Amino acid sequence: MAWSSSQKYIAEFIGTFGLLLSVSGAALFTTYLQVDVAARVLLISLSLGAGVIGMIYAVGDISGGHFNPAVTIAMWASGRLPARDVVPYIIAQVVGWIVALAIILGVLSGLSGVSLSNVAGLNGFASQGYSGSGVPSYAYSVGSVFLLEVTLTFFLVFVILFATRSDSSAKNLAGLGIGLTLIMTNLIAIPVDGASVNPARSFAPALLSAFYSSGQWAIKEDWLFWVAPIIGGLFAAILARMLKPRPDAA
Repeated sequence: MAWSSSQKYIAEFIGTFGLLLSVSGAALFTTYLQVDVAARVLLISLSLGAGVIGMIYAVGDISGGHFNPAVTIAMWASGRLPARDVVPYIIAQVVGWIVALAIILGVLSGLSGVSLSNVAGLNGFASQGYSGSGVPSYAYSVGSVFLLEVTLTFFLVFVILFATRSDSSAKNLAGLGIGLTLIMTNLIAIPVDGASVNPARSFAPALLSAFYSSGQWAIKEDWLFWVAPIIGGLFAAILARMLKPRPDAA
């Protein structure tokens, strides 16, 4: 079955929309609950994993279920996505994240005693960071965060590239494997930098928080959460090419 380009772009929009609802919804709606930090990290990670599994099985056959610019670029680099689709995919992903986050903030604004300006300054609408400017716990060095994001994105994209190969014996379980890997990345990285491994995931809250003076720190630090995940994804694409099956020699 063939899908048109517009159908693929819509699928990427819907998939990233659902993914953002699962992770930022869990992160922001639990901000004011009396929940143990470790329990909150687990809740956010599980919500994200469940969200990506659902979205992959819902629209993965249409667009490939990237929902992440780093994945899209890696798919192109590994020869599995035409160059003409890279920019439209990324635009659809970013717009999906922004629209979903805007809805979440609309709901959050209805919570009595909550100021969106304060939330923007406190955590940049669940942005990722490294300087401690907005969230005191994000006080790791730039180098530490960069290394972590490159490494975790590498493993996430590696799983995606290999689990979704046409010749993979586990192809039907790819969504589950990807979701579990994403849970792993978040369990590790949320205490360090908020966990990105997805440039669109970081850009949406950083962009919207930039409209508040208290949240300017997030957009200033957002460059890292584009560069590091893309590098990690490209490393995975290179390895995928190296390990690509070859026809038996005559």
